[in-house]
Amino acid sequence: MDEQLPDVQASEPDVTVGLNRVGVTGVKKLVELARPDKRPIVLTAEFEVLVDLPSWRKGADMSRNMEVVDEILEDAVSEPTYRVEDVCGEAAERLLDKHDYTSKAEVKMEAEYMIKDRTPESDRPTQATADIIASATATEEGTREEIGARVTGMTVCPCSQGMMGQTAREKLQELGVGEEEVREFLREVPQAGHSQRGHATLTVEREGAPEADLTDIIEVARDSMSARIYNLAKRPDEDHMTFEAHANAKFVEDCVRDMAEGVVSEFPDLPDDAVVTMKQSNDESIHQHNAHAERVAEVGQLREELSD
Repeated sequence: MDEQLPDVQASEPDVTVGLNRVGVTGVKKLVELARPDKRPIVLTAEFEVLVDLPSWRKGADMSRNMEVVDEILEDAVSEPTYRVEDVCGEAAERLLDKHDYTSKAEVKMEAEYMIKDRTPESDRPTQATADIIASATATEEGTREEIGARVTGMTVCPCSQGMMGQTAREKLQELGVGEEEVREFLREVPQAGHSQRGHATLTVEREGAPEADLTDIIEVARDSMSARIYNLAKRPDEDHMTFEAHANAKFVEDCVRDMAEGVVSEFPDLPDDAVVTMKQSNDESIHQHNAHAERVAEVGQLREELSD
């Protein structure tokens, strides 16, 4: 008769130090995102599944983690979900139930999301992309879920634009253009500034499911930059984007602050204790480094700051 195989993971490690996160990453699954009166959107999602590990246990049950992930995600494929963060929340709660040695379970998910769009001037159908970011953390006290997105847009540097504006002013004055006409010209024709592709990230987290629609989150993030960008662009669209971006020059700091304003304006039903993470990173065009700014705050704190 075969002897029972030893449970090596349950033995005591040589070094008794606890670990915050142990599990699997890079797990790819299909998830169906339901839409009212429309066919569901099928996402190719990548998951991280992690639990904490006490100091007295050598390893986590990786096979059990994968079993739970397969169970819950296969359920999600067979029954479309309206909220991808709920998929993460249910998986995290199942992990917590199945691991008697852990006090916290985390499930994170990212997936590329296609958005139907129209070009700004030629009004042609096109598509845009956003990266969905969802996660959940389950403990004995409850489950916190997070939903958000990372989008790409365009920004223009106000500093370089200001310098170019001064150069234009001096040249117009040399040509004998009157001061009133100079001011009118600079007001109507935005001057050059170095532009960059910007990446805005906006997520909302709270106990239970956040009361924030994914589509609205994407819209707030896209509108926080100098201008939206489009996969398809005819010449009138290119002119529109260039003009709009230069007429709305922003630092990375401005983008994050505009995201904060957008959250307060667009999500009045979010509770004050919901946590918002706002990040802006710009791929600088005239530097070898990139620019970055971020803010993490409770919604109530943002409301208070913006009401001053």
